[in-house]
Amino acid sequence: MPYPNAPIASVEPPVSRRTGLGITLMILGFMFFSLTDATAKFLTQDFAPFQIAWFRQLGLLSAGVWLLASRGPSVLKTKRPGLQVLRGFAAAGSASAFVFALGYVPLADAVAVSFIAPFAVTILAAVVLRETVGIRRWTAVTVGFIGTLIVIRPGLGLLHPAIFVVVVAASLFATRQILSRVLSPLDRTATTITYTAISSTALLTVPMILVWQTPTSLQQVLLILLLAAAAGAGELLIIRALELAQAATLAPLQYSMIVWSSGLSWLIFSQLPDVWTLVGAAIIMASGIYTLHRERLAMKERRRQG
Repeated sequence: MPYPNAPIASVEPPVSRRTGLGITLMILGFMFFSLTDATAKFLTQDFAPFQIAWFRQLGLLSAGVWLLASRGPSVLKTKRPGLQVLRGFAAAGSASAFVFALGYVPLADAVAVSFIAPFAVTILAAVVLRETVGIRRWTAVTVGFIGTLIVIRPGLGLLHPAIFVVVVAASLFATRQILSRVLSPLDRTATTITYTAISSTALLTVPMILVWQTPTSLQQVLLILLLAAAAGAGELLIIRALELAQAATLAPLQYSMIVWSSGLSWLIFSQLPDVWTLVGAAIIMASGIYTLHRERLAMKERRRQG
């Protein structure tokens, strides 16, 4: 669900080519994340959420190992180790909560509700970071919340109560993004990714051991390998995309996940979102894109004043 928050400097081709390639890689990255979620949902039939989340984080850990191997031990140098570890814990909690919800909720519905994360980031930025949030962004948050209510339709009993666990997952993801914002002026993106990979995997190892169930079939082994490989590929593609193009340009592409997730939900589980879910998702997406736009303007203003 979540991705790194800032590009890593490198020597690249002309800007137009870099941006186009970055957009392509970002879309492919979210395709792999959707495949990761679909595989995780399939595995919930046989394994506990903590074990599945642990397998998923192994993919992120592979990205962290690649960064460590390619950039050397200096990637572990951080000015705020406590916050780096806390970000990893938020990532572990978000992944576990989302996987738990997938055991009960259609994939496309869960992904649609997870899109409230940008709104949660806005709220946390105002409350925790004391950032000034204007009436336009608060309006977008309110409209996005209405879209979420349309998807969930509380009180009608159309979705399993576990859909509210997706809200918890999105909130933890937003916490991770807020920590990214705090850490971005202090540490490199590669450092943040590596610490998140190591700390989240380490945290999930404890409950994973308690619920461990050994795979008993070739299908289970292949699905586990697919889960970790898709997660790792998605992470690496998005890291590379953020090296090539501006994060503000790429951020709205996260909403392509609703297309990938709906397609996979139909192909694998014979589930398609109903009309109201699509309406609610469209409202959430429109509000989220506007929120990201206002956030980009706010960041430019902060840079100008700073």
